[in-house]
Amino acid sequence: MWTPQVDAFTALGINWIRADIRGLGDSEVVPGPYTMGGLADDVISLLDDLDIATADLVGLSLGGAVAQQLALQAPERVATLTLISTTTRFGDKAAWIERAANIRAEGTTGLGAGIAGRWFTVDYGRQNPDVLLRAQRWVTDTVPEGYASCAEALAEWDSSENIAAISAPTLVIGGASDPGIPPSTLKSLANGIGGATLVVIDPGAHLVNVEQPQTVTGLIAGHIGRLTATPNRTRICSPTQAGL
Repeated sequence: MWTPQVDAFTALGINWIRADIRGLGDSEVVPGPYTMGGLADDVISLLDDLDIATADLVGLSLGGAVAQQLALQAPERVATLTLISTTTRFGDKAAWIERAANIRAEGTTGLGAGIAGRWFTVDYGRQNPDVLLRAQRWVTDTVPEGYASCAEALAEWDSSENIAAISAPTLVIGGASDPGIPPSTLKSLANGIGGATLVVIDPGAHLVNVEQPQTVTGLIAGHIGRLTATPNRTRICSPTQAGL
């Protein structure tokens, strides 16, 4: 998911740490339910283990919720904050609870077909079938219990009353054609965080960092570059997820 950004920043001598959220990717799947506070604690523990005092934090979708929570829980650990395709509240609580139950009962195999129209624009999907197939596998390869437990964390997630307390310099990025996180939602998020900058990319959908890698990489570089005096010490940590 973050390969274009990792490659670009590695070439600049900037370390990018991809942190798989609990239950997703290569992280351990433990029984749920999970909470956003617990997922943020996992990232803080990782930073502690790596002896990183502060990080430039980048989060997309569920990862963006984790990044918000971390910035609220431990503001001293966040040098800058970049929130991509995310929001303060991911829809209806009951719908997420129902989805979690369905995934536990039926698995994740059936989820892959629905991502094309949500994660990428139509033209990009047509022109890049290999990327689309790889993204579908991110979802279908997810362990059902991990997916369901993260869905339960999203069900309880609502930062709308708290985001004004985020003190880290914040950049909000999203795609103009993201059906789940439209520009109006991105604007509300950015307006809620003092001094936040909003950039909506067109064309682009939910995985705008994959569809428009150079643009997103440049925006992140500009955000942390303006505010970080010594780039070779920068640590970018991105809580990563699949399928949510």
